[in-house]
Amino acid sequence: MINPLPFATYSCVMWITPGPNNVMLTASGANFGLRRTLPHMLGICAGCALELLAVCAGLGALFARWPQLQDALRWLGAAYLVYLGWRLLRPAGADERHAPRPLTLGEALAFQFLNPKAWVTSLTAATLFLPRELGVPAAAGYMLFWGMLLPSPALLVWALFGTSLRGVLRRPRGRLAFNCAMALALGVTAVMMVR
Repeated sequence: MINPLPFATYSCVMWITPGPNNVMLTASGANFGLRRTLPHMLGICAGCALELLAVCAGLGALFARWPQLQDALRWLGAAYLVYLGWRLLRPAGADERHAPRPLTLGEALAFQFLNPKAWVTSLTAATLFLPRELGVPAAAGYMLFWGMLLPSPALLVWALFGTSLRGVLRRPRGRLAFNCAMALALGVTAVMMVR
């Protein structure tokens, strides 16, 4: 019998610690509330599960063979974080086509393939915890199940943390200060990604 506890423990630690997803969920929860942030959360879970499945299927070998691919993904991910930070700083009525809105399920899913922390989590999980004795299809299913399930509580904590700040954000100055702090956090994360 396979013991899922080591993988569950690793995943919980990786998902509860700060990273690009958690900063974005905090900002989304604060600006849009929990209900409008749910698609973002589901997109993260789905994207990470697909990424984990891809790594289990051998995609991780591409990074070993062509490390430049990983560098390109880091730069793309950093650029996307800077773009999201810029979006947080735009005034609400500046341009309705670019008005602030939460990430969609598809956008959050796609971001996981640019998120270095998600790649590290998936590559490490597949390397250390993939139950090879199950055979490839069953092992991939096992990892897919846990990859979808385990991030959810941590993501919910970060989104609820942001939601709890909504009272502060009712005042325009409070909202501006918070959005500036989140944009700065995204910018710092982007710089850390490419260093």
